[in-house]
Amino acid sequence: MNGFTSSPRIAITCRALTLLALSAVATGLTASAQTFTPGNIVVSRSVYSATPDSVTIGQTLPPGCVPNSKNKVTCGTAALDGTYPYVFNNVTVSDPSFGITSPIFLDVMTPTGSLITSMQVPNSSTTSGDQLVTSFSSKSEESLHLSTDGSYLTFMDYVAPLNTIDVSNANTPAVIDPTNPVPGAYYRAVATVNAQGQFSFTETNAYSGNNGRSALYVNTNGNNFFYTVGNAGNGGNPEPKQVVNGAGVQIIPAILNQSESSQTPGFPTPVASFSVTQLGDAADKVGKDDNFRGMTLYNNVLYVTKGSGGNGVNTVYFVDTTGKACPAGSATPGVGLPIPGAPLPTTNLAPTYNSATGLESNMCILAGFPTVSNKTSNPVAYPFGLWFADATTLYVADEGDGVNTYDPNSNSYTDAAGPTNTGGLQKWIFNSSTQTWQLAYTLTTGLNLGTPYTVAGFPTGYNNGTDGTNLPWAPATDGLRNIIGTIVGNRIQGYSVVIWAVSSTVSGNGDQGADPNKLYLITDRLSNTSAAVAAHETFTDLRDAANGEVLRGVSFTPGTPVTSY
Repeated sequence: MNGFTSSPRIAITCRALTLLALSAVATGLTASAQTFTPGNIVVSRSVYSATPDSVTIGQTLPPGCVPNSKNKVTCGTAALDGTYPYVFNNVTVSDPSFGITSPIFLDVMTPTGSLITSMQVPNSSTTSGDQLVTSFSSKSEESLHLSTDGSYLTFMDYVAPLNTIDVSNANTPAVIDPTNPVPGAYYRAVATVNAQGQFSFTETNAYSGNNGRSALYVNTNGNNFFYTVGNAGNGGNPEPKQVVNGAGVQIIPAILNQSESSQTPGFPTPVASFSVTQLGDAADKVGKDDNFRGMTLYNNVLYVTKGSGGNGVNTVYFVDTTGKACPAGSATPGVGLPIPGAPLPTTNLAPTYNSATGLESNMCILAGFPTVSNKTSNPVAYPFGLWFADATTLYVADEGDGVNTYDPNSNSYTDAAGPTNTGGLQKWIFNSSTQTWQLAYTLTTGLNLGTPYTVAGFPTGYNNGTDGTNLPWAPATDGLRNIIGTIVGNRIQGYSVVIWAVSSTVSGNGDQGADPNKLYLITDRLSNTSAAVAAHETFTDLRDAANGEVLRGVSFTPGTPVTSY
């Protein structure tokens, strides 16, 4: 999801030669003693590490939950123990917040998918005094980005022990919501890792009640901070002020080489916010308009996506530091294009807060992308990852709507397999005449959307046990989440893009985020705008998660050139 074009550009004549050329780039660099070598890719992965004893049938869920009618807090009891994947049937009835922390691995691979090495992020089972874990099965976490100078890899997760229940919806220590049924409190943190594999962690009180999803380290031009995106709140409406302040896009001063135990994070520092009132719509749940999933930097502009939740608009946004890109008095309030030469935001928003509309609004929907509120109509898009090939070509990963309607006659998840599924890799082209972005086509060939696949060791048949869904266990690809790309070719033969993408799934699992998913690769002709031509471009399945595994983010390795931040 990084906003850069990596080099070198490699001549190609067909997709196979593209793969061989890319593989040669990586192979030529493997003699380095670094943990990461430029030109390879990194995939974030998690492995379910809990045991049957990690959850006890009959225990209160969320752990420590106390019913409170005044604060509308209700609790449940575990119907299943910690055995994977059956444990996630606890989501369906007992505990909508259910999740359990698990270790994070960074897998270094050649561009063609061969595993080079894997490193485990420090956690409570390792010798490091610091720790960071993800929540199995939070599917929106572990996005990967290179820093603006290309020397660090960044991502975001939780400071908590392994196999801890419901961390992803717990509060942060300084931002407590009394209406949150999950009483625990854990810092979120941004991880940085350099080319030598050395980790640092920066703690934050942002994203209380929910999760930080992506972090990008801005360390050029004298800057030293992270942009992060995520969601906040797991309680009632209205949410407390600091919960709202801790949602959406944050700016967090980077702390490198300082232990977690020595850090004392303050209140959240939001840097950008959007409200549907900018579009003339009525205000909805404060803070949930800023439920963001993906982000990228391109040409000094910060772009983010929203692709989930019942509030706000599922679309692509950008941060406007001028106040002139989409003003209230314009013909299209709340919608616009970045102002050329506008600076990046480097300070947090003023501490103004309105209980009805939330924070100060300084974001716009990118012209041409959807503007319909999820409150007034079903979403028409579910965008996640972003990658700019150039100033007029933007690729957007759409993860699909997650609807798991199943037809046994066709053995398919019909919504995912049907013509209305927006999932796949969208190619958007900027129209200079209309000054809007337009969808050229969506690449899906080879994803086999809605068609179940088997995973060795993963259950087959129907999930019809305790609190089951009565749908097949077998997952199917529904769309794509995180992406990264590069340009290959030359002026004579033309240019193509090569994009790596991590899949989303549908299934009858109690929580689809626990499904083993896939890493794909595709090549697309950069100049092509024809859907008919694009239909012949096919995704290659590079890697399949094993039983008890999930794949999350994808990036180039630290040291890979970054040329267009």
